[in-house]
Amino acid sequence: MVTVTDRAQRILESAEKIQSPFELDPSLCLYSPQDNVDSLAHPRIAAWLDFIRDEYEPKLPEAKRRVLLFMPCTKTKPYPFSSEHKAINQRLIDSGFRPTERLDLPQELQARLEPEFSNDVLNLSPLTDDAGTVIHRMVISEPMALVPYEHIVSFKGLPSPATAYDDPGLFEKRGNAVSPWRANSTAIAISATRWKWGDEERRHYALMHNAMSEALAHVIARIGHHYDDIVAWVAPGLTHRSFVIGRGERAANNVPAAKKVGTGRVELVGANDHLPAGQPIACLPTLDDCKDAVERLAARLGTDITQATGIYARGGANATPLALPELLDVLVARLRPL
Repeated sequence: MVTVTDRAQRILESAEKIQSPFELDPSLCLYSPQDNVDSLAHPRIAAWLDFIRDEYEPKLPEAKRRVLLFMPCTKTKPYPFSSEHKAINQRLIDSGFRPTERLDLPQELQARLEPEFSNDVLNLSPLTDDAGTVIHRMVISEPMALVPYEHIVSFKGLPSPATAYDDPGLFEKRGNAVSPWRANSTAIAISATRWKWGDEERRHYALMHNAMSEALAHVIARIGHHYDDIVAWVAPGLTHRSFVIGRGERAANNVPAAKKVGTGRVELVGANDHLPAGQPIACLPTLDDCKDAVERLAARLGTDITQATGIYARGGANATPLALPELLDVLVARLRPL
């Protein structure tokens, strides 16, 4: 159970998500949409956003084909040590991709890596295969918009905030993305463990959502020419997908187009709304991909669709459905087209 009303206790819980030798920055514990919006002025986040928006340039090896792969942020920091990223990265390695240089997370983390994983899952460099495809990984994250894998630990000689923050995400339905101690909190407790957002939570959600989408689009508009394909591997229906998709894609993805605030509605704008029509970010898996994955999961486990749907919802590798082998088939097919 997540502590909601006691910020000091919640910070202690946040610290457990940061893997040693990295440490939590308590000032980067962002538990509500209001905290997220405030964080845009935090010195570490503001410096990061300035860097990623206006200075960052990818350094990629020569390749026949370059793919920018967005992956979701995770509660575990650094991201590659999370169950989800380990499963995704191991699948890429098993499919013939390998690091282009030695840019590994600290040995302390490698020593704690489970034996079923290659040490290469903790390598931060771009990946390449024998066919000449290079995969450059980045993480979609609030409040940092995006984090290139190679800068998960540091940037410009500074420690990256990507290993020092906790942000449970802008998920209203989880019932714990609130900061009741704030003067502008309008959340209402509906049980001992769940809270309902009020107008200020919804308003700040829209503000943060649109700020992240604009920053994401700004970076892609500037560096997108380096890539032949841009793919976001993000779960359908969740906030990271909403950051990406445009107005015309929302209905087909079951993603809201606006947030109700008071008697009005605030439009949610995705990165693809900002980008030229010929330069969209592709979001995978599709809803059809997910349906097919459940059917194939049922066949693999020898069970019915109802039971397979429950297993699918709980996810793969103790993470999300994005880590399931049946969905990773979809990702690999996109990264290594025939």
